[in-house]
Amino acid sequence: MTRQPDAPRHIVATAADADAVLRRLTRAGWTARPGFALPDPAWDVTAARLVLHGRITDNDTLQLAVLAAARGAGIVAVSDTDSPVGRALVDDLARLGPLQHGTGADSTVAELVPEQRALLDRLAAGETIAAAAAAEYLSLRTANRRIAEARAMFGVRTTREAVLAYLRQRRDDTG
Repeated sequence: MTRQPDAPRHIVATAADADAVLRRLTRAGWTARPGFALPDPAWDVTAARLVLHGRITDNDTLQLAVLAAARGAGIVAVSDTDSPVGRALVDDLARLGPLQHGTGADSTVAELVPEQRALLDRLAAGETIAAAAAAEYLSLRTANRRIAEARAMFGVRTTREAVLAYLRQRRDDTG
């Protein structure tokens, strides 16, 4: 059973986290499909760059997801890892290779340039983009570009989502 080591396997807690991971993966060239049943009869589907996603709450769905991962598909599973099914999912997928818990964007905060971190800190404190730009001696246009870049890095659409993702990751890194 040969599979590429780069097939993504994520277990996330919420549908919103799954959406963030899926946005990032589709930008990277993966094709997202809901559910875990593979449409391709060929055993190795690695070349298709297919990522299957959905909620895993029972053993049947768990088996489909693990089989798809073994055949080379990427997996983004929404599951409670404290439940028996969630623990079995973690164990089975971890046997296949690296497994990421959460959105897999843990390194995003480290990739931000200092201006982006400063702007996100100020936005988190309640400042407007204009006020944050002025405080950081940036033009409004530059501040908006830095925030747009941060949104793309976090795989989110809104500035609010970027600030929340930034705060969540910063908290996880320190906690």
